[in-house]
Amino acid sequence: MPNYDYNCPDCGSFTETRPMALSGEPCDCPQCGTASPRAFFTTPFFAMMDGATRSALATNERSANAPKTSKSLGHGPGCGCCSGGGKNPKTVYRADGSKTFPSARPWMIGH
Repeated sequence: MPNYDYNCPDCGSFTETRPMALSGEPCDCPQCGTASPRAFFTTPFFAMMDGATRSALATNERSANAPKTSKSLGHGPGCGCCSGGGKNPKTVYRADGSKTFPSARPWMIGH
């Protein structure tokens, strides 16, 4: 059975465990016996699933209508870090068609 909050005009707030069918009806105060109306002091407590599952479901729901894209992360067309464009190649091409990498690995032979 769920817990419900009630507010006694004389004694203050109290919490009672009652059937859902009686949730809207006034409850007698445990101290003075006055019929007290229902009040909403706390938020509902949902403990039906563990935190990891709840977090995964929230992430999936967020990504359904607003997925993260490379553009939303700051990468646009011509981005040097992921599109290959705009990079300054370190390859030097010679007149005979051979290539060399002067600063990368001087001990390697170019093909």
